[in-house]
Parts: sequence; C-alpha cells; structure tokens
Amino acid sequence: MLDLVGPHRSKLALATGLSAVCQLAEVACGLFLGWVALVLIKGSCPPLLALGITGATAQLWFLSGAAAVACAAVAVLSYAANTQWRGLGQAVQQDWRDSTYAHVQRLELGQLEGERTTRIAGVLTDEVAELGGFFATCANDAVQLGTSFLVLVPAFLVFAPQIAWIAFLPMPIVAWLSFRHQDRVADDYAVSSEHRAQLHSQLVNSLQASATVKSFCTEEYEAARLDELGEKYRLSNRRTDRHTVRHGETVRATTTASMVGMLLLGGRSVLDGALPFEVFSPLIGLPQQVLFRLTRLGTIVDQYQRTLTAYDRVQHLRALPAEPGGKDEELDRTAVQGAISLKDVTFAYPGRPPVLENFSLDIAPGGVTGIVGATGSGKTTVARLLMRFQDAAEGQVLLDGRDIRDLDRHDLRRAVGFVAQDPFLFDGTIADNIRYGTFDASDEDVERAARAAEAHPFVDTLPDRYDTRIGERGAALSGGQRQRIALARAILKDSPVVILDEATSAVDNETEAAIQRALRSFAQGRTLVVIAHRLSTIRGADRIHVLDKGGVVAEEGTHAELLERGGLYASLWSLQSGERAA
Repeated sequence: MLDLVGPHRSKLALATGLSAVCQLAEVACGLFLGWVALVLIKGSCPPLLALGITGATAQLWFLSGAAAVACAAVAVLSYAANTQWRGLGQAVQQDWRDSTYAHVQRLELGQLEGERTTRIAGVLTDEVAELGGFFATCANDAVQLGTSFLVLVPAFLVFAPQIAWIAFLPMPIVAWLSFRHQDRVADDYAVSSEHRAQLHSQLVNSLQASATVKSFCTEEYEAARLDELGEKYRLSNRRTDRHTVRHGETVRATTTASMVGMLLLGGRSVLDGALPFEVFSPLIGLPQQVLFRLTRLGTIVDQYQRTLTAYDRVQHLRALPAEPGGKDEELDRTAVQGAISLKDVTFAYPGRPPVLENFSLDIAPGGVTGIVGATGSGKTTVARLLMRFQDAAEGQVLLDGRDIRDLDRHDLRRAVGFVAQDPFLFDGTIADNIRYGTFDASDEDVERAARAAEAHPFVDTLPDRYDTRIGERGAALSGGQRQRIALARAILKDSPVVILDEATSAVDNETEAAIQRALRSFAQGRTLVVIAHRLSTIRGADRIHVLDKGGVVAEEGTHAELLERGGLYASLWSLQSGERAA
C-alpha cells in the first residue's frame, strides 16, 4: 500500500492519526456511558471518587458532560478523518493516472497498436479509480478496527480476564475467514475485471462503428454480442457478490454469538462475585465497537482485493517497454537541410516476415520525392521509420548524415511533419485542429494554412466557419475534408521535412490538383516526401522511387523517365489510367 501512496505518505500519516484518535474518543464515550449506568445503579463511580467528585448528582453531570464532549470529538474527528482519507484516495488516483498516462505516451507506437485502445482507456479510468477506492472507502474502518483491538484487548486482559477470551474469540476466526475469502475471490475478481474490460471495449467499438452497423443492418447482432458480454460480466459479478455476502453474514453471526456469550459468561461471573460489577459495567459495551468494525472486515477485504486486482492491471500497462532511448542529441530544425538516407535497413513487424530487408534509399534535400508501389511493398513502413514510430532492427536511417536514433526524439518529430492516410482529428473546432501542435498560431496563420491545403473553400461555407465543432475523430466531416484539415495542420507546423502518406487519397481529382499546386509552392526550401498508391498524386515529383514486394527499390526517376523505360511504374500507370478511362 505504501507503493500506492507514493509521495502522499504525510497525508496517510495524518489520516491514520485522525482515525486512531477518533476511535479513542469513541472508546472514551462508551466508557463514560458505562460509568453513567454504574452511577445510576450503584450510586457512585469509584474512578471519579479518586478525582474528588463524590456526589451521585455531581458524578452524573460530570459524566454526561464528558460523554457529550467525547461524542462531539468523535463527530469532528470522524469528519476530518473521512475528508482526509477521501482526499488521499483522490490524490492517489490522480498521481497514478498522470504517471500511467505519461508512460503510455512514451510507449512505442507498435506497443500501443498491440493493445486495445479501449482497454488502455479502461485501465486509466476504472482500474486507476480502484487504486484510490480503498483509501476513500475502507482505510478509515481498517485503522479504527486496529486501534480498538490494540486498546481494548489489553484492557480486558488486565481488568476482566474472565471474559476476555469470549469477547475477542471472533477476531482470529473472522481474520481466518477473511483471508480465506480473499484467496477465494482473487481469481473471481480477475475474471470479473476482464469481463468488464471486454464489455467496455465492445460497447465503444459498436458505437464508433455505428455507420457500419447500420449499413449492414446488424443492430440486433451487435445487441446480442453486447448482451452476451453483459451476461458474462453479470455472472462473474454474481459469483463474487455471493461469496462476499456469505462471508459478511458469517462474520455477523460469529460476532453476535460472541456478544451473547460475553453477556452470559460475564453476567454469571458478576453473580458469582468473580468479576466486580464496577468493572463489568463500563466494559460490557466496548467490545461491541470492535465487533461492529469486524462486520465491516468483509467489505474491507473485498475492496482491498479489488485494489490489488486493479494494481496488477495497471502495472501490466506500466510494464510495457517505452520507446528506446538514444544519445538525445539536439537537432536545430532551422538548420535541417532534409537529406534522408536509409542504408541496409531491415525491419519486420512482430510475428511477421520482414517488410524491408537490406533496404537502401536516398532522398535528396529540397523538392518533392515520390514513393509508390503495390500494397505491402513497405511504403508506409518507410514513413514510420523516418518518424521513429519504430526503429529498424538493422541498418541506419540518416537525416543530414546523422543517425536519427542519436537525435532527441522530440527535436526529430518537430523537424518532420507527417500526415497519414486516415488522420486523427480531435473533438473540437476546425481552428483548434489546424492549430494543434502550433498553439500560438494566429487566426490569420490558420486560415493561410487552410487555403494552402484547399480546406478554406468548404470551411468558409460552414455557419461557424473555423469555429465549427467537428465531433469525435472529425465525424462531422467527410474523409476528404478531414485529410485537408490534417494537411493544413502539417503546413502550419512548417517543418523542414514533410511526409504525406496517402494524404490526399480521399479527395477528388480536381481538389487534388489544386492541392498539388499549393504543395509545390509550399515545398520550396524543404523536403517533401509523398507516399502514394495513386500515381497521379506524385506525377509532378522531382524524383520517384518505385518499391516492389519485399521493400525492393525496383525503379527510380522522373515520371517521364519511368514511363519511357516501360517497367513496373509504366505498367502501374497504364493500369490506373486505363481504369480512369474506363
């Protein structure tokens, strides 16, 4: 638990102290009430006689006042303790959420893609919430139970050993039952947590795929899948709940039997003269406090087990390896020329054959370079390597003659702009999305970038123009509109190297031609790498590299040169132009 608390150990100490003092005040209140009964029955309270308070009326007033003060102290201390515990729970949640999210941000892209996004989100929300749940809900009871035990057991052993054993006999029994319960439900909680994650993932996926679901008329199928997962989650929860309720009622029965036994055994000892009534009267009610806390032990153990299960799931996420480090050499983006070289690069995705093997490619600084090829030839992999989303297993990727693994990762990515085929847009306004990453850009800069990306014409027709909200992942926009917004974002970033990976695949030919004209102007003084399947996209490139299966550079040259050779590029061009003519 100390690992969970982290830097908040002072808050833990304060909360523990408040709970302990609160329990002592509660014990004192019970003791005073027991002495009141002694005054009413016997006419005096021996401990008060030693203080010089002799009259029954005076003793009654004194004890009533002391009990009132103790009860008020219990109320104040209980409020303070609960507030402190809840604050600690929230602080633990916030710290673990922040640190875990920071680790997720440092994960290699391949690791992120290997984990379900909904599962990661579930860990950062539900599981992290459970980490603070124990402190917010059960830690106070646990501390007060421990305090009662430490105070009352010695008191009974000293003043009433005849009934001490029956008063506290439930403690080892309940402790054994609780640990047995914890062992029994540990696996059940792991299964329940997994079923909850599956249910959450399915729910999010079905909502995100609403258009696909409607187009295939599979609403009932998706509802059935959700119902099946919901039933699994319900059954796994019912199993753990059944064990928890059974445990709680067993504890309650054990403590009740102990209370009855203490009354019978203690009363008989008083009648036999073995136990003074003056001792039995104030002590009779005190074990109830411990026994009452014991009835909460099942809940405490239950929440503790939930916390351990959540901790394991969070630690699994935090154990995923972060992006490999390097020398973190500084890179001045203003000094970047944009010469790119891949030398004898070999790369394979986990569990797959190599996409690139002994692959070499040189991209001259400045101007426009096109990379084309069939599906699976490694075009997108080249872009991922240049961005250091992944590192090559062998070989080098150089920027201006420097191995990019030696460069500071953020410096590299600031110097290289990237637009993917399916760009991600955030739930916000169009201006917010264009300005993302260049947050100090003016409205004029945003509009200028939008014009260069041919996004301004459609934005200008919207009622709120650049203040139009576009929904999650830009759901309010078409595919081509999303690509143009992402392109405007890359233009505004103003990086010396820009990679466009099928960045205009969803726009019509007329819009693409306008974008190409704008990009030709934008490319002046920078290196523009255009990866495309549609050859018309890179027709005007200064240099075109044609990749074949296995990441082999089959041809390179200008559009005219490649057509003249009559090779792979010419075949692709003939095929595509023929399709367009058809």
